[in-house]
Amino acid sequence: MPDVTSPYQPGTPCWVDLAAPDQQAAIDFYASVFGWTGEIGPPETGGYAVCQLKDRPVAGIMAALAMDNQPPPPTVWTTYLAADDADTASDAVSKAGGTILMPVTDVMSLGRMCIAADPTGAVFGVWQAVDFPGAGIVNEHGALIWNELNTTDRSAAAAFYQAALGIESVPLQGADNYYALKVKDQAVGGMQPMSEQMAPDTPSHWLPYFSVADTDRTVEKVTAAGGAALQQPFDMMAGRMAVVTDPQGATFAVITPNPLNQG
Repeated sequence: MPDVTSPYQPGTPCWVDLAAPDQQAAIDFYASVFGWTGEIGPPETGGYAVCQLKDRPVAGIMAALAMDNQPPPPTVWTTYLAADDADTASDAVSKAGGTILMPVTDVMSLGRMCIAADPTGAVFGVWQAVDFPGAGIVNEHGALIWNELNTTDRSAAAAFYQAALGIESVPLQGADNYYALKVKDQAVGGMQPMSEQMAPDTPSHWLPYFSVADTDRTVEKVTAAGGAALQQPFDMMAGRMAVVTDPQGATFAVITPNPLNQG
């Protein structure tokens, strides 16, 4: 993903956060795997933890709490896409066939956000930055490096993100059936049809990738801390990667990028 040198362009993944049944256990797990620091936040933030790496915000972790007689949210990582105006983006999402799951709301003075699902069912967030732009560190060990949409209907997803958020999808040269997601001709993420290696009932979803210095060693840390490997480390065009879950079931990918693919 692009380096953090300026505010995130609209449509660019700018933040990820995790809802976990045991918030403290999740904080401890990612601290052991990636070296993050973080603590449960004050009541006025709902206890939201902004985890840091090198003293810069890298990801959020919150408690998966049931609200308004609804079941608690699933234990998943959510990718947030930047927007100049969350209300305008919310309207565009609806007009393009998406579903607003949580309407636009203010997050103190930090920004405005909503949660939505695309027409294929993949859930994502929209973030309008005010005081908080998003991830303050990317493309380094323990930080976000890529966000990938795995979808049951590539054509429908491509049309939706173009219409709603101005994100283009183009075939990625050298990769079979894989598409780059671009904002102003800058690759900001990827998209692919649902893999046959996934369980048949796996819904469309956004998958965050975290950069690591050594994928094999990181997978060892994940399993030692109670997580599991869904895809053992393997080599591909962008580097050596693996897909894993944390002890509470949240799925994410880790990758040691090839030097030419760094950044």
